[in-house]
Amino acid sequence: MRDWFKHLFGKKQDHFARLDARAFPTFAPGSVWLVGAGPGDPGLMSLHAFYALGQADVIVYDALVGEEILTYANPQAELHYAGKRGGKPSPKQNDISLKLIEWAKQNKRVLRLKGGDPFMFGRGGEESETLHKAGVKFRIVPGITAGIGGLAYAGIPATHRDTNQAVIFLTGHDETGNVPQAVDWHAVATAAPVIVMYMAVKHLPSIAQKLLEGGRGPKDKVGIVSNATLPHQSLMVTQLGEAGEFVQQNEVPTPAIVVVGPVVDYAKILNWQDKD
Repeated sequence: MRDWFKHLFGKKQDHFARLDARAFPTFAPGSVWLVGAGPGDPGLMSLHAFYALGQADVIVYDALVGEEILTYANPQAELHYAGKRGGKPSPKQNDISLKLIEWAKQNKRVLRLKGGDPFMFGRGGEESETLHKAGVKFRIVPGITAGIGGLAYAGIPATHRDTNQAVIFLTGHDETGNVPQAVDWHAVATAAPVIVMYMAVKHLPSIAQKLLEGGRGPKDKVGIVSNATLPHQSLMVTQLGEAGEFVQQNEVPTPAIVVVGPVVDYAKILNWQDKD
């Protein structure tokens, strides 16, 4: 592993060589690691994620895993794209799981690389359950989820003692691509001062209406953080009562995280990137 770190970082950053002596868990042939790559900025990867990239024989990565992150991969690794983006052709979940099993049974080190965290709307639970049933050894490596890390890069705290002691995380679409029918929107509307929504821009007009009908205030602030943690990150702010019209009249970049609640106002003073 020492030669790989030297090749990657060179002498100017030889403090990374200290990782050579660290007792990383064994990435054994015939096993699968399900790893969260974080919200985009490569510096937000965990050391376990970084290590796994350098050890893997096969890397199966999602749409939200950036090209820069893949530059840290083992040069001999096979790279397989398995991205899912709304409205576009994408691999079926069962097919992805079966390929993970197939490669593992070929005695390869298989890295399933996901944006954010594999257990936060990343289908990591489904995939690891399938691996368990197939008798394939696996490891879960958590990642920083965009619903927390992405907001932080825009100066929006998911929680603040002065505004909220609870936060709700939900997805803006289900497996069919439609607004989730299993969500009790009326209950969600007032259950917590802050609601953080993944993959919700497309259906925000409908979601906003459901939250309003559930008793949420029309003047509640809505923040939309696009391309979170990346150089082209942007923040748009509107009100819940105007959110539907806002996304219809403005070109909102995706992927994006939508947050509803008083914490959005903190971006005015906590957007640390604007202070550089």
